[in-house]
Amino acid sequence: MQVEGIDDRSILLAKHIIETKDTVRKTAKLFGISKSTVHKDVTERLERINKSLYLEVQKVLEQNKRERHIRGGIATREKYKARALS
Repeated sequence: MQVEGIDDRSILLAKHIIETKDTVRKTAKLFGISKSTVHKDVTERLERINKSLYLEVQKVLEQNKRERHIRGGIATREKYKARALS
């Protein structure tokens, strides 16, 4: 998908995060941009562009923040499980 400008990219990223509940890291990887760009787009820029979309994406980001320790534990478990099988 061709993105016209930064504002359009911000909206596209926000809609993706809301629809998929993806993390900033996963979204950045999918779109081929840095995590800091995604974060800046969906926080600073989006708040100026579309306040209601900004508020929605903030809910998802807060949920992801609350769950990150769980994802980290799962990743660690998988890492050591893979080492044990090698």
